[in-house]
Amino acid sequence: MAKAVARAYLSSQDDEKIEPLVRIDDQGNPVGRIRNGDYVIFYDIRGEREIELTEAFTASDFSHFPTLPDAKVHFATMIQYDPRLDVQVAFPPPGTIKDTLSETISAAGKKQIKISESEKATHLTFFFNGKRKQPFPAADWVTVPSPHSVLDLSTTPALSISEVALATQKAIHNPAYDLIVTNLANVDVIGHIENPDAIRDAVQGVDQYIGAIVDTALGAGMTVLLTADHGTVERWYYPDGTIDTGHTDSPVPCILIDPDSEALAGIQLRDEGELPDVAPTILQLLGLEIPASMTGKSLLAKYPEEWLTRERRVLLLIADGWGLGDGGPGDLIAQADTPVMDTLSRHYPFTRLQAAGNAVGMPSGSVGNSEAGHLHLGAGRRILSDRLRIDAAIADGTYFENPAFLWATRGAIRDNTRLHLLGLVSFYSSHGSVDHLLALLRLAKREGVPEVYVHSMLGRRGERKESGAKYIRLIEQQTREIGIGRVVSVIGRFWSLDREGNWDRIEKTYRLLAEGIGTPVSTS
Repeated sequence: MAKAVARAYLSSQDDEKIEPLVRIDDQGNPVGRIRNGDYVIFYDIRGEREIELTEAFTASDFSHFPTLPDAKVHFATMIQYDPRLDVQVAFPPPGTIKDTLSETISAAGKKQIKISESEKATHLTFFFNGKRKQPFPAADWVTVPSPHSVLDLSTTPALSISEVALATQKAIHNPAYDLIVTNLANVDVIGHIENPDAIRDAVQGVDQYIGAIVDTALGAGMTVLLTADHGTVERWYYPDGTIDTGHTDSPVPCILIDPDSEALAGIQLRDEGELPDVAPTILQLLGLEIPASMTGKSLLAKYPEEWLTRERRVLLLIADGWGLGDGGPGDLIAQADTPVMDTLSRHYPFTRLQAAGNAVGMPSGSVGNSEAGHLHLGAGRRILSDRLRIDAAIADGTYFENPAFLWATRGAIRDNTRLHLLGLVSFYSSHGSVDHLLALLRLAKREGVPEVYVHSMLGRRGERKESGAKYIRLIEQQTREIGIGRVVSVIGRFWSLDREGNWDRIEKTYRLLAEGIGTPVSTS
């Protein structure tokens, strides 16, 4: 299968959009299809992009495209993708994240609104809300559709930013809203595409609309806290000079913008802050008590007392993916024309926030991402990531006694069916890790599962070009060494991990997994 992936590269396919590849036997029949009675472990960890494919196999009332009739597939997922799914969950949520910024604002009887385009709607609602799907009382959500009909988003670097800005300005003019939270998605979304011209246009477009939104907010007497959730294009090269379209571990800007020009000289933001410090800062600006569980610290280090005590409304403006680089050749933000951000950084209280690694509950040295970023912006405290919980379970051995995994492995043995391991393959991704897959293979070997099939998705954003073949080769090597499992299908994540209702993409993945529809790859 690794050789088949390499051949796909020769026809100008890349990992993220690689067309389905299916292993066939000597008679030309597809091998390892998911069929009635089989057990599946979907080992991805992020969750929101995995819901649609899981629904296709598990929902009794699924109607988005035809599925195999009367097929009962037993499904387990690494984490909880959606509580409504009929699945076993290996690592359930550790508990509700209470006293988030959104909940605290609502409990105080204040009104809030969150505005984003659909590319980032889940981040600004579900993750920012502490992984709560429903809005709190007196909280509105506005989602502007992203241009999803466009296959190559680099041709539309503006995305839907004009509509997002217009909705934000409308909310600013509504005095009922005490807190407005807006996400500008362009730098992150376009930054994952190898097109520096489109990235420059995205950066400059965000800069322009930040200016328009801030001007409207100042005109309405609002205070603005401008920041980002993680870095992306400010470090666009690996050390060897190859392109890195992934996230970074760079700090992000944080600027306090206020219409009271006389007070600005007396305001100073604290150094060495991190994303969890944003929520308590906003609560302090609004004159609300900071919950004891919100362990982040306000960024307000120095301020005039009379300025802080006045009644105000606050806009949290998130420039998604806008990191602070070193100004070198790989800093595409520094190379763009950004007069608004440059001016705001010079003339208003400014600091840098840590947005990666331990600061956002991730392993030390890891890059940031939108899920962890928005979660921590809203939670006001460090939240231990699912990745760390799972890695710890592998290290202490409890991973191999997990009830959901044993349910699947032993169920396959008892029912004389097969076990399928499904997920993204990468050394590190917000969706998971190849280490989690290899640990499942070792568990299946220990339990004595007779048939184990691996279905791989490629295209971790920020991965080195054409790295998918390397990962498939690694898995094929490990299955031989462990003595169990076969890689029987490969597909790009573009077709598998969706959250916008692009059911034609999900159907392509379903047809591969259930029916073996794809480019045949011989076992010989």
